[in-house]
Amino acid sequence: MKKLITILSLGFFAFGYSQSDYYNDYQRSITDFNWQTVAANLLLSSQQKADLFSLNNQYPDYNSWNRAYANNPDRWRTDRYSSIERIMGKEKYAKFKNKYYKGQNPVAVYNRNKNNHKKNQVTKYRDMQSKKGYTTRKSMEEYEKRKNSGDGSHLYMKGKGHNNGKGKNK
Repeated sequence: MKKLITILSLGFFAFGYSQSDYYNDYQRSITDFNWQTVAANLLLSSQQKADLFSLNNQYPDYNSWNRAYANNPDRWRTDRYSSIERIMGKEKYAKFKNKYYKGQNPVAVYNRNKNNHKKNQVTKYRDMQSKKGYTTRKSMEEYEKRKNSGDGSHLYMKGKGHNNGKGKNK
C-alpha cells in the first residue's frame, strides 16, 4: 500500500511539475511585452486596452490557470491568441503578429519553443546514435585506440571486421 501511495504521489508531482512549464510559458506570453506600448503602437481604443489588460489578468496564479487548463495545457495558446485577435480585430492583430512575432503565428512559436528548457539534455547526448546498430562516440574512440595499437584487436570488436563481432572481444 505504501508503494502505491508513493508512486501516485510521485506521479502527481511529476504531472504538476510539467504543468508548471506550460504556466511559465503562459506568464512569459504576458511579461515578454510592454502591453501599454503595444496598445499605443497599434492605436487600440480604450475598450480594446481594457479588454486586453483584463485578458492578461485573467489567470493571476497557477491554481486559477490550472483549473481552466489542467486537462489540456496546450490549449492556452490557441485560447489566448484567438482572444487577442478578437479584441484587436484582424487588421491590428496582423500588425501585432508581424511586429512582435515576425509574421509567425504566436501559437506556432510557443509550440516550437516549448521544449527549449530541454536543450541541455539534448546536447548532452547528441553524439549518441539511435539503437539501429550505429556506434556511439565512445565505442568509436575505443575502435580507433585498438586500431592504432597495431595488434589487430580492432577487428574483433562487435560489428567490425570480417567476423562481425563473433570472435574474441578483447
